[in-house]
Amino acid sequence: MTNQSTKKQNSVITNLNHEKKEVYEKTIDLNENAKIVLEKRYLRKDTEGNIIETPSQMFLRVAKAIAKPETLYGDSKDEQYWTEKFYNMMANLEFVPNSPTLMNAGINLDDGSGTGTLSACFVMGLEDSMNDIMTTAKEMAMVQKFGGGTGFALSTIRPKDAPIKTTHGKACGPVSVLKHLSSVSKLVTQGGKRDGANMAVMNVHHPDINEFIECKTTEGEIHNFNISVGATHDFMQAVKDGGNYSVKDPITGESVKEQNAGEIFDKIIEGAWNNGEPGVVFVDWVNHKNPTPHLGDMTATNPCGEQPLLPYESCNLGSINLNKFLIEKDSKKVIDWERLGNVVNTSARFLDNVIDANSYSVDKIKKMTRSTRKTGLGVMGFADLLISLDIAYDSEEGLDLGKKIMRFVKEQADLTSEQLAEERGVFPAYPGSIYDEEDQPKMRNACRLTVAPTGTISMIAGCSSGIEPLFALCYHKHNILGGESLLYVDEKFESVAKSENFYSEELMEYLANGGSLQERDDVPESAKELFVTAGDISPEMHVRMQGVFQESVDAAISKTINFPNSATKEDVRKAYMLAWELGCKGITVYRSGSREKEVLTAGQDKGNQNGAQSDNLSIDVSLVERQRPSVITGITERIRTSQGNLFVTVNYDEHEKPFEVFATLGKAGSSESAHLEAISRLVTMSLRAGVEPNEIIGHLRGITDDPIWDSGTLVRSAPDAVALVLSRHLTLSGEGKTNYSLESEIQPQLFADSTTQTQTIEEPITTSNNQNCPECNIGTLIHQEGCMRCTSCGYNKCE
Repeated sequence: MTNQSTKKQNSVITNLNHEKKEVYEKTIDLNENAKIVLEKRYLRKDTEGNIIETPSQMFLRVAKAIAKPETLYGDSKDEQYWTEKFYNMMANLEFVPNSPTLMNAGINLDDGSGTGTLSACFVMGLEDSMNDIMTTAKEMAMVQKFGGGTGFALSTIRPKDAPIKTTHGKACGPVSVLKHLSSVSKLVTQGGKRDGANMAVMNVHHPDINEFIECKTTEGEIHNFNISVGATHDFMQAVKDGGNYSVKDPITGESVKEQNAGEIFDKIIEGAWNNGEPGVVFVDWVNHKNPTPHLGDMTATNPCGEQPLLPYESCNLGSINLNKFLIEKDSKKVIDWERLGNVVNTSARFLDNVIDANSYSVDKIKKMTRSTRKTGLGVMGFADLLISLDIAYDSEEGLDLGKKIMRFVKEQADLTSEQLAEERGVFPAYPGSIYDEEDQPKMRNACRLTVAPTGTISMIAGCSSGIEPLFALCYHKHNILGGESLLYVDEKFESVAKSENFYSEELMEYLANGGSLQERDDVPESAKELFVTAGDISPEMHVRMQGVFQESVDAAISKTINFPNSATKEDVRKAYMLAWELGCKGITVYRSGSREKEVLTAGQDKGNQNGAQSDNLSIDVSLVERQRPSVITGITERIRTSQGNLFVTVNYDEHEKPFEVFATLGKAGSSESAHLEAISRLVTMSLRAGVEPNEIIGHLRGITDDPIWDSGTLVRSAPDAVALVLSRHLTLSGEGKTNYSLESEIQPQLFADSTTQTQTIEEPITTSNNQNCPECNIGTLIHQEGCMRCTSCGYNKCE
């Protein structure tokens, strides 16, 4: 690190009292994953991409920025006091705020404000006029530009082909509006760090509900939107009774026809079973305890569905790491309720301060957010806590503890909001709210609690995500710099396995390659019960766990209800009905492997009735990508280009044939890197679909930009270099592998038994869906907390 970079690091603490300096130079207990995620996503960098702050200084930067609003209500001593309190809470990894706050708080150190939003979730207004639709699209772009995810209610848009009086034309309908918003979102990268994330909700009573349910049937369409149906009690009761319900004009509210509820519900279930969408938002449960009914109903949510909001409201999120609150008492681990309560109090104050410290890209959002002052304090590390206490996740004892913990967090957060109301005043929209009664306590915040996605921040804290069970016990991860393949094992599982004498390298490899602990005869039943993973738990228990937490959460819960691939549509239907009956405010399901593409298939000559091959065999090949194996072998080669050093990775299938290509240029973030990413994706898609490598090489080889010699070889351009490396490594071993036909590429198997260890790339948790991370092109996405995330680089579609 340069001297100048060191000066920039030290500058963040120069204005603190000298005697306090050691307080803010704490060594933070971060695991390797946390360090990688922080360096990649959160720590400040200079214009040349050099990291200019440590994790400790990052937490101090955030603490200072969020403590600054204390001066609005007290004196400067309060600011210093709360800076220390906020810092210690984060540096101890007891509480971590949402990603936008970590990334943006305190970037402008002169006045303590940030350059981007500190909030993760927003709901935008959307009304039925061309002017309003275009205005909303612009506002969405501004919110996403500065790091926010957005939600929309399509229910106010008139149905497709409805007459337009002013132009004598016909309305395009809400699905066309959704596609327009999706296209605008594609143009925006959130805070320069990730693609825009969105949620669209349509009320089940809308005339276009059929088209909406089916709008994402084709995978890849409207890919940057999650969709959910807003289901009312009337609709769900009609489903239960086998009756009809009313479809209503969204403008007049008048019933236009009766529709069979079961038929619509079947379409919802079909989509959810097929690819996880649409989800369902139970809008009457959402508004059952709407704190500000005088401002309107909440008809939309943020991208992951855990935060129902009014139009132009936003919410600040943060999560408490429950596993940090264990102490020894009488030789037994117990929860330190007193310390947990103190951290709840401090973090609730922290989130209220975020509202004042925040920068708002749209004035209407600033006005609404400060009017209701909603916060979203949640929890993470719940699965770790249960294991530490020797309690199975899918047990009545697990459910009871979840209910007890969230009730306690609610009581403490409510108490803090009451105290803040006395110190600072109630939220401005208080008159007319549900708290505006003689027997109700005054509140500073209209809402206090949310269980939000914690994919990335739980990696920083080194704990399990949200209230989800463990996703895996073991997985492979490759150290690119060190050139070694490592086996990562859950620490608690490893400790128990060794202490109970069932640990073996063979068992760990088996689990890392996708095997289930439940199928092993050499593992004690007690360990099987304790170390259940998401795929081992019944959908009913997933829903029941969501339900017990929902009882104390005034917003909603972000959780995935996992199903095995063999689950039926009736299984999904039962889960949706149970979620409604338990009072959940929404539900998101994922059936393992449901988003995977089908493998290549070959058909026989239809003219041959006996099924024997004729001389003129007609092969009907569908060029669809094959599934990626859990573990894969490959090589990485460095090659010089005029744009700098290029690193090209070629990975092989189990037949030792090129299966995918990744290319990385040293000039990260440049247009050349973007072009290379596009080339890599297209080459990989072609290889997986069975296109001969020689055909790909022929198209890329010879493209000329600024030629350069590399070890006696003329490299004409970056695309030419990719082709050059691919041509060198058509053969992983042996001869005769360079000229193979499309017919030989047709593989009916799903590579489910592949156990070849990787040599050059990171391999995250083994999953059944095997979708590549769109950011690092290395990791595999897992479905958790109603979202998709990469356990290698920390990419999170929704957080």
